[in-house]
Amino acid sequence: MVSAMSGDFSDTPFDDALRQRLSSNLARHDVRRHPLDGRRHAAVAIIVIDSNAIDHGADESDVDRFSDLSGIPGIEGLDHLTGRVDGTAGGAAVLLTRRGSHLAAHARQWALPGGRIDAGETPLEAAIRETSEEVGLMLESSHLLGQLDDYPTRSGYLITPFVFWCPDRQEPIANPDEVASLHRISLRELRREPRFVTIPESERPVIQVPIGGDLMHAPTGAVVHQFRAVAFDGMAVRVDEYEQPLFAWR
Repeated sequence: MVSAMSGDFSDTPFDDALRQRLSSNLARHDVRRHPLDGRRHAAVAIIVIDSNAIDHGADESDVDRFSDLSGIPGIEGLDHLTGRVDGTAGGAAVLLTRRGSHLAAHARQWALPGGRIDAGETPLEAAIRETSEEVGLMLESSHLLGQLDDYPTRSGYLITPFVFWCPDRQEPIANPDEVASLHRISLRELRREPRFVTIPESERPVIQVPIGGDLMHAPTGAVVHQFRAVAFDGMAVRVDEYEQPLFAWR
C-alpha cells in the first residue's frame, strides 16, 4: 500500500487564467480511446465551477456511506474517515454528485454528471444532455475545454469524459430522480495525493482519491485524478489501468 499527502494549498481562482491553463493542457493531451468490445458507451462531464466555503462548504447529505460501503479496501487505521466532505469548497472546484440511494446500480456512490449514450448521439452530445437532465446546467460546445481518456469499467461500460467550464450565472440543481446531493470539491482539495491499495481479486492497484473525510474510487476517482494531473498540472498521466473496488464491479 502507498499513501501520501501533499501540503496545504490555497484556493485556485475561478478566472480566465485558469480557463486558459486547463484548455492549453488538455489541447496537448493525446486522448487514449478504447474499443467498445461489447461494453455500453457512456459519457460524463467534469464541470469546473466556482465555489466558496460559506455557501458550498457544508455537506448536507444524509447518505451513510460507511455503513453501506463496508467493503472499502485498505481503510484499516484510517480513523479520520467519516464519509463526509464538509469544508472542501473554495475557489475553482469540480462538481460531483452522490447517486441516489434508490438507484439500482452504484447507489450512494460518487459520480460525475453523465450516463449512457443514446442511439444517434455523439459522446459529447450525451454528456451535454445528461448534464442538463441531472444537474440542470445548459452546456454548449463553447463551454468545452477538452477531453480525457476513455475508462473501461468492470460493470460493462466504456466512459468517455469531457471537461467543461461552467456557464456564467448558471447554478446547478439536483434532479432528485438521479442525484441525492451536489458537491463542489475545490481544486485545492483535489491536489491531495491519491492512495493505491491492493485487493486479492486483481493485480491492478485500486485508486482512492481523498476528498474531505471520504475516499473516491474509480471510475469517478480515476477520471477526476486524471483531470487534476493532466488539465491542472500539465502532466502525462494515464488512469485506465487503475482498478475499482469490488462494490463498484456490479
